[in-house]
Amino acid sequence: MSQIRVGLVSPYDLSVPGGVQAQVLGLARYLSQQGDHTLVIGPGLPAGVRGVDLGATISIPGNGSKVPLSLDPRTRHWIRSAVLDLDLLHVHEPLMPLVSLFANHAGPPVIGTFHAAPGPAVRFGYRFTRPLLRLATGNTVALTAVSETAASVLGPGAQTRIIPNGIEVAALQSDVARNTKRIAFLGRDEPRKGLGVLLDAWDVVRARHPDAELTVMGAERDRSDVTWMGRVDDRTKARVLNSSAIFVAPQLGGESFGIVLLEAMAAGAAVVASDLESFKSVANGAAVHFPVGDSVALASALGDLLSDPDRREVLAASGQTRAAEYDWDVVGPRYRDLYVSQLP
Repeated sequence: MSQIRVGLVSPYDLSVPGGVQAQVLGLARYLSQQGDHTLVIGPGLPAGVRGVDLGATISIPGNGSKVPLSLDPRTRHWIRSAVLDLDLLHVHEPLMPLVSLFANHAGPPVIGTFHAAPGPAVRFGYRFTRPLLRLATGNTVALTAVSETAASVLGPGAQTRIIPNGIEVAALQSDVARNTKRIAFLGRDEPRKGLGVLLDAWDVVRARHPDAELTVMGAERDRSDVTWMGRVDDRTKARVLNSSAIFVAPQLGGESFGIVLLEAMAAGAAVVASDLESFKSVANGAAVHFPVGDSVALASALGDLLSDPDRREVLAASGQTRAAEYDWDVVGPRYRDLYVSQLP
């Protein structure tokens, strides 16, 4: 198959950890390995990544988090100048200002991918602005979403193809000893990530299992019975996940997919997660679920798994099998086939 010249557009700061950013950079690596010409376009372009840096961002509150966006009107010119020789653009979160909206009208055909879980206010707004969506999406020739939850932003009847997020399974595995008493968490210290629920449960877990350990990546607080690691790089994340017996995802909402579950599964940790629809869909039976926000149920689930190594082993094995279905070697060809289908 001939080389494809594709631009991968992120409206979010690529130097800041996030699900969309990870997908843009992961897909760029996969396509480059296939021999395609890839150009990553977005603010905060990491060193060593071929692309166009769209400059600084500001944090805008959204979806229970803070979104690092570029609102510089000059990005319109920078994007147009960068894409002259490309076959198509793959725009992630195509309705986000300003980068994605400018990219939709930059010239080449556009594949748009929705990632976020829309809240009620967003769904309500789109319902009444639907006549403007065609104008906003500009040169879009096909739409995808990473899950049914993410696709729901466009409502019933939208022609949206579901292509899930990808992970690099091999990069998430390392040869380190697994600590059978260690529980790991990964996420920013935002209410919707559920760290407060986990800490409430931790008091109960420690009473039952005084030798248990909790390692938190992505956040820092002043509590001595927890190991706080703050922001970690990918190599450290893989090492911690591989050394942990259990990974816990206590998120309260606003999750359209559940990439953290798959990363932990790929690393061989048994997963305990809140019963969000997106989490249950991704895990597909390869995790223990508890009611959203229920710290008592979470403590019980963690305590039971710490006491049951055989159950942990079964969960870990089924999780690794599930994670393999999302490797870039499986997901990447689906995007590439879509690209090819849209070329002249």
